[in-house]
Amino acid sequence: MKKTVKIKKLRENAVLPTRGSEGAAGLDLYACIDEPVLIEPRGLYRIPTGVAVALPGPDTVGLIFGRSGLGVKHGITLSNAVGVIDSDYRGELIVGIVNSGDASYLLSPGERFAQLVVAPVFQAELLETDDLGETDRGDGGFGSTGK
Repeated sequence: MKKTVKIKKLRENAVLPTRGSEGAAGLDLYACIDEPVLIEPRGLYRIPTGVAVALPGPDTVGLIFGRSGLGVKHGITLSNAVGVIDSDYRGELIVGIVNSGDASYLLSPGERFAQLVVAPVFQAELLETDDLGETDRGDGGFGSTGK
């Protein structure tokens, strides 16, 4: 299933997201920075992409994930695990990243550093109740289903 996502460059040096391969779920996001940024261990950074998107509608969400190579090799990941772009947001995509490693990492202008996945979303309607129904698991929490 394909849906059209409108995209707008907000800065001259912005690079439009690209798909790394035909089967890639995510679109690579590029750092829209004027000069390299030294990402220090345990440092928190907001990296602009220079682009804004218009998702197809309220039945879609944009999810921003880290790139696995940066995470596994250098400890560069998202500071909030997954970024959520609501369908009505029209501002610049700015990605919060953190260096969870022990060594500094130099992020270069135009470098691929995160990825955007557009996915369907279910608009839940809440119904307050005193009875949630019974299940085998019940209220068993952390570790209750085994290793």
